[in-house]
Amino acid sequence: MSKENNGIVKAWEATVRKSQAIAKKRTPMSVAHADDDDDEPDAAGPCHAYHAERVLSNGDFYTGQWIDNFPHGHGKYLWPDGCMYVGEWYRGKTMGKGKFSWPSGATYEGEFKTGYMDGRGTYTGSSGDTYRGYWVMNLKHGHGTKSFSNGDYYEGEWRRGLQDGQGRYQWKNGNHYIGQWRNGVMNGNGTMIWNNGKRYDGCWEDGWPKGNGTFRWPDGSFYVGVWSKDTTDQNGSYYPSINSNGNLDWDPQEVFAVDLNDCQISPGEKVSIFPSQKMVNWPGLEGELFQKRKGYDGSFRPRRESMDGMLNDYFWGNGEAGSVNGVEGLGNLQHEESVKKGNVSQQLRLKPVKRPGVTISKGHKNYELMLNLQLGIRHSVGRPAPKTTLDLRASAFDPKEKVWTKFPPEGSKHTPPHQSCDFKWKDYCPVVFRTLRKLFKVDPADYMISLCGNDALRELSSPGKSGSFFYLTNDDRYMIKTVKKAEVKVLLRMLPAYYNHFRAFENTLVTKFYGLHCVKLTGAAQKKVRFVIMGNLFCSEYAIHRRFDLKGSSHGRTTDKPDAEIDPTTTLKDLDLNYIFRLQKVWFQEFCRQVDRDCDFLEQERIMDYSLLVGLHFRETSSRECLTPRSRTSGNEDFDNEGTPQLSRIDMDQLLLDPTRWASIKLGINMPARVEQTVRRSDYDTQLVGEPTGQLYDVILFFGIIDILQDYDISKKLEHAYKSFQYDPTSISAVDPKQYSRRFRDFIFRVFLEDT
Repeated sequence: MSKENNGIVKAWEATVRKSQAIAKKRTPMSVAHADDDDDEPDAAGPCHAYHAERVLSNGDFYTGQWIDNFPHGHGKYLWPDGCMYVGEWYRGKTMGKGKFSWPSGATYEGEFKTGYMDGRGTYTGSSGDTYRGYWVMNLKHGHGTKSFSNGDYYEGEWRRGLQDGQGRYQWKNGNHYIGQWRNGVMNGNGTMIWNNGKRYDGCWEDGWPKGNGTFRWPDGSFYVGVWSKDTTDQNGSYYPSINSNGNLDWDPQEVFAVDLNDCQISPGEKVSIFPSQKMVNWPGLEGELFQKRKGYDGSFRPRRESMDGMLNDYFWGNGEAGSVNGVEGLGNLQHEESVKKGNVSQQLRLKPVKRPGVTISKGHKNYELMLNLQLGIRHSVGRPAPKTTLDLRASAFDPKEKVWTKFPPEGSKHTPPHQSCDFKWKDYCPVVFRTLRKLFKVDPADYMISLCGNDALRELSSPGKSGSFFYLTNDDRYMIKTVKKAEVKVLLRMLPAYYNHFRAFENTLVTKFYGLHCVKLTGAAQKKVRFVIMGNLFCSEYAIHRRFDLKGSSHGRTTDKPDAEIDPTTTLKDLDLNYIFRLQKVWFQEFCRQVDRDCDFLEQERIMDYSLLVGLHFRETSSRECLTPRSRTSGNEDFDNEGTPQLSRIDMDQLLLDPTRWASIKLGINMPARVEQTVRRSDYDTQLVGEPTGQLYDVILFFGIIDILQDYDISKKLEHAYKSFQYDPTSISAVDPKQYSRRFRDFIFRVFLEDT
């Protein structure tokens, strides 16, 4: 060890001793501190579990089993504010069965996973609310029952902390609702039964009757009609029973104003602070608190590992590493004689965000094309159109249903003057795509601003293998892809089935198409550029650290970039994959069902050569060190994702638990999950799925099915016949849609597993 490094370690040891002395004065408890190691195994010997007691400098106290500088096994942890956890630990994290108590008297008893209430458990609030059921990352998710302190009761499905799915809610007064829920309110088909014998069967929306429904009285009279809080949309017929005295003066609006007035859903008690938000930092333990790490400049840089295994690589004003949530007094780590008293600057140095693509500015070869696209889209979206319903006529899907518009530079009756060249604009099936945007809940004004605002588009660095060019909007929400005439024909042919598929399955993983257009330049060239507007799967506040394009085939399925050039924007392929993706039970079940549905749809439409695009955001700093360029390489690389704010676990928890963000967590979008690193047997093996290593990382996951415009035409049949002579027919991408679908599913269900 060099003199400089030796001095740093001494400085650290001295600071730790000071923090331990502070802790000793602060509490009268008799404990074994980190430097009182008479009863502990030798640091150089094997690691075995033993009983230990620890007091932290902030007043926290732990007693229980200990191994390798972490709580591991059964133990109790006390916080100064009165919170307490008693249960199982794994490498410093609450993992397994345990009980968490709040100072208010509230308790949670059940399963934990990496600090979260996760699995089956019971929460009893201080006011008397009790929930028994399943949890995912601190949120009620799955089947569960809840008894409210006001006497109400709910049994059924939950999603992201709210009633969602099939469920039964009973009020204290005896009224009860049985049916479908969404985002915590009655939504879908359901039945409300009042304690006085009245009953409503029918459709609900946002907690109120909406659509077709029947209201019945105890005497047998009933009213059938279309329900709405808007009196102009309400209409129906009243049918009195034989024994009825008559309700001819009854107004259906009484159901909203009177009958449902006492049927409010109880919000329940909120959890004051989640167990995962109680950060635990283990100070001054031998060997693991600081480790040597080579910096980017080749110099020594200490690395701090927190109790949950995170390696915090924040950079301080003097260039040394530390932790924002670090141990008191460990700020700017220097030689002991150079440590200054007083507050330490804790300013993070965050590099500017590096965005993919090249901005298309004046002088760019495609500048005029960009102007044409924006002019045409603004015209298409802004054009007045009759109010559309989701039930479209067959004529709307006719491939001949297209609208041509001329855009002369001087302008016309329907188009504005512009500085681009003379061109013609074509809209394919405009009514269908307008309705799809409505189905996707896209606001026309926001859509137009994203695509046609003052900000320029960005062209991605190089065209794909198909020869298509890609353009990103400045806000990253939409991607424009140039397509061939054959791909336009495929999309128009499958458009009715595509539309119905999205209406039936809102969680479909298939690419969303927002518009299909064509620009035709006038003059001698007569050049046509066809393009489709799609959603950008990776539009998120989370930086994507790794991305994979997965097909389930092996021939040619590795990136052609050298390892040194692979970065977060590189799309890796099947033979580069070095992870297994582990989803929570409820998500995994939905994932399997949806992949089957989507593959059935694509197979029926004779589509092949599609792939699952997967993006990973590693939640913990240490996870980014496992990002080897390819799955065959061994050892870790220093991964520096430019422009990625390194959020602490508390910050990330707050992002995930913010109710305004729950709606953004969907199948394939912003999904909390875990990945397990894998290793392949050799550099020359075409093994698709590597061997699991047991090394798990918390991630935010993004995935979707892309490239769905290739049918099994004559060119693909010839490609299959030609390559089958040279390679294993099962290893090539160009195969029959039925075989492709089966192989794709088999592979995806091998790399996506339930997180048990």
